[in-house]
Amino acid sequence: MSAATPLSWHGSRDHTLDACFLGPYGENDSLLEKLLVEFLRDHVYWRRNFHPEDPPAIATSAARDPGYLAFESRMRRELHQLSAALKKSVPFHSPRYIGHMASDLLLPGLAAQILTLPYNPNNVSEDAAPVTVDMEVQVGLQLARMVGYPHDPVQPACAFGHLTSGGTLANYQALRLALALKAFPVALRAAGVSDIALPSDDWEAFNLSPAAGVALLDTWQQWLATLPTSQRSRWHARVEAQRIEQLGLAGFFAAHPDLRVPLVLAPVTAHYSWSKGLKLLGLGRAQLELLPTHGMRLDTDELEATLARCARERQPILMCVAVLGGTEYGTIDPIDGVLAARTRSRVLGLDFSVHVDGAWGGYLATIFRAEDGSLRPREEVANEFTGFPSPAVYAAFAALADTDSVTVDPHKLGYLPYGAGAFVCRDHRAVALLAERADYVFHASIPMDYLARYRSLGQFVPEGSKSGAAAAAVYVTHKVLPLDHRHFGRLPAQTVRCAESFYAHAQRFALNMADQFLAIVPVAPDSNLVCLAINPRGNTSLAKANTFLRTLHDTLRCDPGQPLQTKEYFGSVTSLRPEMLGKAETLRIFHALGLEESTLGEEEDSDCLMILRHTLMNPYLIDHENGVSYIEGYFEFLTRRLRMLASHDGVAAVASS
Repeated sequence: MSAATPLSWHGSRDHTLDACFLGPYGENDSLLEKLLVEFLRDHVYWRRNFHPEDPPAIATSAARDPGYLAFESRMRRELHQLSAALKKSVPFHSPRYIGHMASDLLLPGLAAQILTLPYNPNNVSEDAAPVTVDMEVQVGLQLARMVGYPHDPVQPACAFGHLTSGGTLANYQALRLALALKAFPVALRAAGVSDIALPSDDWEAFNLSPAAGVALLDTWQQWLATLPTSQRSRWHARVEAQRIEQLGLAGFFAAHPDLRVPLVLAPVTAHYSWSKGLKLLGLGRAQLELLPTHGMRLDTDELEATLARCARERQPILMCVAVLGGTEYGTIDPIDGVLAARTRSRVLGLDFSVHVDGAWGGYLATIFRAEDGSLRPREEVANEFTGFPSPAVYAAFAALADTDSVTVDPHKLGYLPYGAGAFVCRDHRAVALLAERADYVFHASIPMDYLARYRSLGQFVPEGSKSGAAAAAVYVTHKVLPLDHRHFGRLPAQTVRCAESFYAHAQRFALNMADQFLAIVPVAPDSNLVCLAINPRGNTSLAKANTFLRTLHDTLRCDPGQPLQTKEYFGSVTSLRPEMLGKAETLRIFHALGLEESTLGEEEDSDCLMILRHTLMNPYLIDHENGVSYIEGYFEFLTRRLRMLASHDGVAAVASS
């Protein structure tokens, strides 16, 4: 393999990177082993020094007992079998793996999580996790700073975030919070609160901006704090009885017949977790309206038209979702355009929350964040890349700070163990509406300290028990690699450079294979995901193209029945669907691949186009010091494989199989 662009964080090899991971070859085994042994011993010393006057409960002679030895034998046998079985796992650590959104794990997070596990903290509250629950709240503030939200706990409008099992639950939390905030002003009106200024009717109350809703909640809290205890309790109960969380959806909308169940707007590229979330919340899948895209990015013209229609029909909107790095194509929606559309819809009396699903692309924000927390100029960022970021991509990241909430997955581009998703909202005061124990009457003469308030984390989040070890992993990683371009940002920046190199290689590959195969990158990448569509020249059938692609993918996927070493590279597949692309884009791609539009839906397996999908998040894809480019190697492998298929009349063979 020939050398490619040097692996670099700042123009020359930076060996800080080499201390970040266990390494594709396990190069840092001694470092990880040293850390684990050191802190395991430290944990044991901690146990021994907790009331050292207590006698050891397990006698030293126990290790010679036949029952003890038999148990140890069974345990070792099962662990050896587990270890053997795990050798069939997917080799995410290797730069030969460019499939799904997984790679090697950052050593700070891996070590911190293993270190914390024996303490077994449960982040439901400080009683069960006096150390790690604070870390989780701090993680929320770290991520808030990364996306540009207010992150100083002293400020009333500070952001708040917490960890979840993954992006799906984080998206669900976004829906919960948006619905609670949207419905609360209606509940205040229904309760007959007369001493504070309220909207004139239910429609206006249901269409307050998120900021206005939070301000009204804050006014209500301050008013309650002025009342005697008995009156405060009565008013709390009176408003609580009118809330949507108390009445349920059916009861709430029956009590307010002029209101309709609100819609959630999202691009057709949105993750299926949004469908799950609406079902879980009881709103129903019918309330999810998927909007067309332009080049796999939300079409803001269609959004504007939808908002105008909803205003005419007095159809409320709960939320508009923008995707920051789609999980299939890595495309980035025009977040700035979504915010502008909301501003214009306010003139029509329609308002809603804007949520960013950055489960994949959230950590790319570190590339744009200066050490002082400010947004870097586009020209400065662009100097580090070939074409990234485009003006549209930069504008999307610049607009993050003005959204209402965001989902980020530390277990994806944060390079941390599963499951560690995260939800962050721009103004923590709204979270009071989610509390199980009347948190929004916590106000007394002196407001509760921010960190102290969220030490009872379980009453605000969807989960009950939750891992404190995962919080420790994320917190320590962010402390070792702060979330700005000079620290953590150097890692996703390298993956973007790899994607740019991959894109250039894909274009050359298409030219080199043009005599036998038609190949295109169907959607120009915005980040570090690059897809590739391939069709044998002369084939016009979509079904045959898909069969051929699946045969090719068989050489790129894990086969538990075969040793991993028989596979040269690992990749994944996804599909391009006409309803996602739109007619013009579908015709463009079909034409470029020589496919007849008439074959769409003609037979089984012809309702979409199967394509290869590549996640380029391993920082060692280009290894300049060893003169190795796994990107070049991958395209050499594809060339060999395709030539072999062509020499065996692969199209005909596949079609008849």
